[in-house]
Amino acid sequence: MNDDVRKNNDASKNLMKYQATTNKAAVLENLDAVRAMIRRHKFNDYIFSIIGLIALMIGLLTLLTLFIELIRDGSGRFNLQFFSDFPSRRAEHAGLLSAWVGSALIMAITFLVAVPMGVAAGLYLEEYAPKNWFSDLIEINVSNLAGVPSIIYGLLALGLFVYGLGLGQSILTAGLTLGLLILPIVIVATRESIRAIPVAIREAAYAVGATKWQVVADHIVKYSYGGILTGVIIGMARALGETAPVITIGALTFIAFLPSSPISTEPPYLNFEWLSSGFTVLPIQMFNWLSRPDHAFHVNAAATGAIIIMVTLLMNGTAIWLRYRIRKNIKW
Repeated sequence: MNDDVRKNNDASKNLMKYQATTNKAAVLENLDAVRAMIRRHKFNDYIFSIIGLIALMIGLLTLLTLFIELIRDGSGRFNLQFFSDFPSRRAEHAGLLSAWVGSALIMAITFLVAVPMGVAAGLYLEEYAPKNWFSDLIEINVSNLAGVPSIIYGLLALGLFVYGLGLGQSILTAGLTLGLLILPIVIVATRESIRAIPVAIREAAYAVGATKWQVVADHIVKYSYGGILTGVIIGMARALGETAPVITIGALTFIAFLPSSPISTEPPYLNFEWLSSGFTVLPIQMFNWLSRPDHAFHVNAAATGAIIIMVTLLMNGTAIWLRYRIRKNIKW
């Protein structure tokens, strides 16, 4: 009897050892398969990063090559006279005065139109608008408008502002057109910046008795300021280089005068006649010089193109720097 029990125990132990050995082998086999899968995925990630780096370098090198070529061709025109002279039929005497003044005035109107409206719309959609199908429809349309070709905004402005409202081919029309162009960009940037704020900030403010407006004004706007400012600057940089909308609404290709000054010496010391004045902008002036057969005008166009790129890069770099500084000073 004892021998039978001992044999059964030995058989059970042997069976358990065999099962443990089998399970260990299966685990090792599965572990090897998992390691092989991890190695394969790491290799795929490495290949994808290399492809992305190559694509990035191709774009950057292409832009850098074009930028250096523009600077090399237009280096002889980088002087104060080039910025202080009006366009002329003689290339050596032609300048950018009317173009950069027109661009500056149009950018001012664009800022005043797009930024308050865009930031307010983004705050409303994110903080106050009810979550229903109508809000979803607005959100979809705003996102789609951010990708609409700029010529469509030019056609809209031609029918609405130039002919519909009778504003004519003026600085005000150009500013409103470019304001509509960057409005979706400002709205999307505002909403994304607000979404990045932790929910705990809102909950803590409500917990100490803050109202909805106090939460928005003292916390939401304050902490999202960096992202909103970045979106605004990037949108303004895009508007600065736009050509199709301003051509559509009738920008002048040759203009040898400046609009009236916005500031007057007589009360109320403000002059709004410049809003209805004709205009030209830097991209239009560059296009005009490129259309001339004389090579000297092409040198002027190259200098103008280099200036536009430098200003755009400066605005984007400023946006990145400001965002970094503002976010660095935020203490959650």
